[in-house]
Amino acid sequence: QVQLVESGGGLVQAGGSLRLSCAASGRTFSSYAMGWFRQAPGKERECVATINRSGGITYYADSVKGRFTISRDNAKNTVYLQMNSLKPEDTAVYYCAADLRNSVGSRYGNEYDYWGQGTQVTVSS
Repeated sequence: QVQLVESGGGLVQAGGSLRLSCAASGRTFSSYAMGWFRQAPGKERECVATINRSGGITYYADSVKGRFTISRDNAKNTVYLQMNSLKPEDTAVYYCAADLRNSVGSRYGNEYDYWGQGTQVTVSS
């Protein structure tokens, strides 16, 4: 079992920054990959970024590449998503998820085993 709790969401103006955190508990954190996903109203869930078990391999969606950075601290059982140069189209509920089966972290949400409750990010223009 893995429990995930996100924090750090909020309201920010376009061009601003936010850092999301996801604290994990339960199974050994360094034994699974992590991902950040988002879902805006009326849109499908989108994979934003993934990170492998050690933190050495990352993936970013084209829409966030160069603006967002995913990282993890296995000593603190936490994964982060640093979001810079935010745009109104980044507005969504952001979820962290644990991938126990793929060492690198899948881009597909249906391959993740555990999810956090989500945190709202709203970017005003």
